Amino acid sequence: MAKSVIRDPADVWMLVRAHPMPLKRSTGELAVALGEIHGPRFAVWHTDELLFGVREGRLFLRTLAGLDVPAPSVVCVRQVPGTQHHDREVTLLRHLERMGAVLLNPLEAQLTCHNKFWQLQELALAGLPVPDSLSYATAPLPGVVRSAAPDMPCVVKSVNGLGGNGVFLAQDTRMLHDVAGSLAQEVPYLFQEYVAPSHGRDLRVVVVDGEPVAAEVRTSRDGALASNLARGGRAELCHGRYPEAEALAVQAAKSVGLVIAGVDLLFGADDSYTVCEVNAVPAWRPAMTGVVPAIAACVARHVAARR
Repeated sequence: MAKSVIRDPADVWMLVRAHPMPLKRSTGELAVALGEIHGPRFAVWHTDELLFGVREGRLFLRTLAGLDVPAPSVVCVRQVPGTQHHDREVTLLRHLERMGAVLLNPLEAQLTCHNKFWQLQELALAGLPVPDSLSYATAPLPGVVRSAAPDMPCVVKSVNGLGGNGVFLAQDTRMLHDVAGSLAQEVPYLFQEYVAPSHGRDLRVVVVDGEPVAAEVRTSRDGALASNLARGGRAELCHGRYPEAEALAVQAAKSVGLVIAGVDLLFGADDSYTVCEVNAVPAWRPAMTGVVPAIAACVARHVAARR
C-alpha cells in the first residue's frame, strides 16, 4: 500500500512551541524573512503537530493527519531550552537530528544552555572569565547555606531560570538562612560572585556563526540587580563600542557549541568583562537590523552545504 507523503516538503523549518503559543516578535520577523527567501521550501511547525517513530527499522515523521513528512535540511529552533521537556520536545529534536537534519542550534548546545551551571562548566574549561559559583545536586538547600556559604554578598539564581526571574542579591548569610526555606526546591540554585561594577546593567551581544552582529547595554530602571528588558530594563544599542567584549562573546558562544547565541556579559573593573550566561534562543529588538539577515545567511549556508 502506498504511503501518503507531503508533497513538495520544505528544506527549512522553524520549530516553535505547541499551539496556542503565539510567535514572539523576533521569531515572527525571522519567519517572514525565511519565507521570503525560501518560499514554499520553508515551513513553520509547532511541536504538537508532529508524530515520530520507527517503521521497518527506519525513523519517520508524520503529521496528525497521517501524512509522512521527510526530514528537512535545516531546523531553526525557536523554543527556549527552559521550556523544553526532556521526554517531549527534546525527544523530537533528537529524532530530527538522528534523521539527518541540522539543528540551529544543535541539541547538545541547547541542553547545555538549559542549565546555567552546565554553561559555567564549559565556559570555565574554555578558560573564559566567569563568576565564582557554587551549586549542589541533592543536598538540602538550608544545609548548603549553613555549611558552605559563599562569599557575601552573592547573587542567587535558579539553574534554569528565565528572563531574570527569581534572581536576587543576598547581602549576608543571615538573609540566605531566612529565605532558604521559602525558595522553590524543584531545581538547584546557584550562589554566584557579585560583580559590583555591573549592578543593574549588563551587555547583551548577539552572535551568529562566529560573528557579533548586534549589541546593547541593558540597564535596570529602578536600581534593581537584574537588567532584563522583560523586567522593565531599558537598552541602548552599542554594536562595535566594546570590541573586546564582543570577541569574548564569540568565544563564549563557541565554547558551549552555539551557532546563534545571545551572550550576557558583566562589566568588571578596569574595562574587564565576565561572562554571565549564554542564551540559545536570543530575542532582538527591531533596531538590531543585522540579526535577521545574519541568521538567514547562516541558514542558507547550511542548506547549500547539505545540497
